[in-house]
Amino acid sequence: MAFYYNEPSHTFSEYLLVPGYSGSDCVPNKVCLRTPLTKFKKGEEPAITMNIPMVSAIMQSVSGEKMGIALAKEGGVSFIFGSQSIESQAAMVSRVKNYKAGFVLSDSNLTPDNTLEDVLALLEKTGHSTMPVTDDGTTNGKLLGMVTSRDYRVSRLDGNSKVSEFMTPFEHLITANVKSTLSDCNDIIWEHKLNTLPIIDDNQKLVYLVFRKDYDSHKENPLELLDSDKRFVVGAGINTRDYAERVPALVEAGADVLCIDSSEGFSEWQKVTIDWIRQNYGDTVKVGAGNVVDKEGFEFLANAGADFIKVGIGGGSICITRETKGIGRGQATAVIEVAKARDEYFERTGVYIPICSDGGIVYDYHITLALAMGSDFVMLGRYFSRFEESPTNKLMINGNFVKEYWGEGSNRARNWQRYDLGGATKLQFEEGVDSYVPYAGPLKDNVQTTLYKIKSTMCNCGALTISELQQNAKLTLVSATSIVEGGAHDVIVKDKNDNYK
Repeated sequence: MAFYYNEPSHTFSEYLLVPGYSGSDCVPNKVCLRTPLTKFKKGEEPAITMNIPMVSAIMQSVSGEKMGIALAKEGGVSFIFGSQSIESQAAMVSRVKNYKAGFVLSDSNLTPDNTLEDVLALLEKTGHSTMPVTDDGTTNGKLLGMVTSRDYRVSRLDGNSKVSEFMTPFEHLITANVKSTLSDCNDIIWEHKLNTLPIIDDNQKLVYLVFRKDYDSHKENPLELLDSDKRFVVGAGINTRDYAERVPALVEAGADVLCIDSSEGFSEWQKVTIDWIRQNYGDTVKVGAGNVVDKEGFEFLANAGADFIKVGIGGGSICITRETKGIGRGQATAVIEVAKARDEYFERTGVYIPICSDGGIVYDYHITLALAMGSDFVMLGRYFSRFEESPTNKLMINGNFVKEYWGEGSNRARNWQRYDLGGATKLQFEEGVDSYVPYAGPLKDNVQTTLYKIKSTMCNCGALTISELQQNAKLTLVSATSIVEGGAHDVIVKDKNDNYK
C-alpha cells in the first residue's frame, strides 16, 4: 500500500513569523548575514562562507558572467549555467575569475586612420567618450594615443579629420603597468588629476582602463566575496552525463564550487557523479547536489558526499513539473523536514551540511522564512532574471520594459540533462515555460533593498545572525482569510510600488 502523509504540504505564503523580543542593540546595521556554503566539521570553518545568503540559479536566463561578477560584489555566489558547451561555460567562469574590480576592458577603440565621423558614430553607439587609439583598433592592440571629448570640437574640425591629427599621443599619456594594483592606480589618478588611466603591458599593449569615477564604487562593495587570491568567488553547474569532461575544464577555469543541476536528486546518477569527483579530486573540489524534498533524499546525498544540498521540486515560477508529472512538495514543508534531518545528521556525525532552498520564493519575506525554517541560503531564478545583469534581452512589451525568462525544462532551453533518467538523449516533454518578467534595473539596488528587509525582519525576531534566527524564530500557519488580511484590503491602492509588490 502506498504511503500517505497525514498533513498537507505547505508553501511559504502559508506561514508568518511571530515577533520576539528586540533589544536596543537589535538594529538592521548590526545584523550579520554570513552563512556557510559548503559542509564543515564541528569546531572547524567551512571552506567557503558567503556574506549574504543568496545564490543565483543554474539557468541560461539567469547566471552568466555579468551575473557572476555583480553577485560576487554583493557577497553571494552565481552558478554559471551548464546547459551550454563545456568550452563556453569554462570561458564564462574564467572571465569572472580573471575580472579585476576597477579594471575595465575598453569597448570603444579607434585606429589613427579613423576619422572624426567615426569618433562621433562610436560615441553614439557606446555612449563612452573615452576612446583608446590602438594600432589595430582592438581592445588589446598597441596603445598609440587617446581621444576624449576634450580633444576635438565638432564646430572646428572637418568630419574627415584623421584621429591621428587630434588625439593625445602616447608620449603625452600617463599610464600604469599591468602589474600595478588597483590601489596603485588610484594613487596615480589622484596624484596626476586624471579621469582615465590606461593600463598597458611590457609591450605597450592596452590591457585595461581605470576610471576616476569608479573610485567611489570600489568602496561601495564591502561584502564582496573573494578567494585567497582576491578573485571573485563563482560557481558552476554540472550534469550527471558529461561530468568526466566538464568538471576538469571548470576546475581548470577556476570554479570555486560546483553543483549538480538536476530536477530530482534522489538518484544513483548523482552518487556516481560525486564518487567520480571524490576519486579524482578528493575533497578539494566542492560540489552541491539535489534537489530533494524529504529526510530520505537528504540522507542519501549526505552519505554520497555532497558539500551542500538543494531542497525543492516543482516550486519555481517557470516550473511545471508538478503539472506534468505530479511530483513535488510544498516548499516550506520540504525545507522544514530537510532542515530537521540536517540537524540530526550534524548531531550524529559532527558534520554540518548546509541546505539551500531552491524555488517557491515569491516575495522578499519568503527568503527570511526559508532561513528561519533552517535553510542556510536560497537559490533564486526569477528574482535575478529581472536585473540588468541577467544574460537575456530587455524588451518593451505593452509600454513596459521586461526581460525574457525561461525554464531549463522548456523547449527553448532543451536542457535534457537536467531531467535525465537514463533514457534517450533528448527532452521528451516540457517541464518549464518561456516567459517575461518585469525589468527591475541593476542588481545592486534591488539586492540591498531585499537584504535590508531581511535584516529588519530578523530584528523583529530578536536575531542578529542567521543561526540566532533559526534557533529563536517562532512561526505560525495562517488561514486563507489571514493571507487576505495581511495585504492591502478594503481600499483602492493609488500606486502599487515595488515595496507593495
